[in-house]
Amino acid sequence: MPIVYHGLQPSDLGPFLKMAQKLWPHFDEGELGQFLNHSLSKKQMVFIARGPAGTYVGFSIFSIRTDYVEGACQSPTGYLEGVFVEPAYRKMGIAREFVRLGEGWCRGNGCAQMGSDTWLTAKEAREFHKSIGFWEEDELVHFLKNLD
Repeated sequence: MPIVYHGLQPSDLGPFLKMAQKLWPHFDEGELGQFLNHSLSKKQMVFIARGPAGTYVGFSIFSIRTDYVEGACQSPTGYLEGVFVEPAYRKMGIAREFVRLGEGWCRGNGCAQMGSDTWLTAKEAREFHKSIGFWEEDELVHFLKNLD
């Protein structure tokens, strides 16, 4: 079954937001819309994948970071901000193709390395990253306290 990849178009926004809510369920649609508007005003690329009859099957977001990226030897550094593939389309190479497209976009923007992150407890995501050539650079725990 042919999968077609393209950059995010205005007509993709609704389906993109629905998929993004599946990847980031702790954000509501309004917050995701604000994130998307903010993201598109920066140096970012969103790829969309569509399957049979134009069905939306996934997306990926890449950015160019000029701030510190853990373990990176130079700046700018490409960054895989997020990748999502609908469950029925997983294990078909779609996420791998997203990363290949993102690598090309990052190279075209002067990057020699690409970073990414995931939650420490996200074992499947960690294994996916390793399977496509990433290595674990560091583990980070965030802390917070109230200031009374």
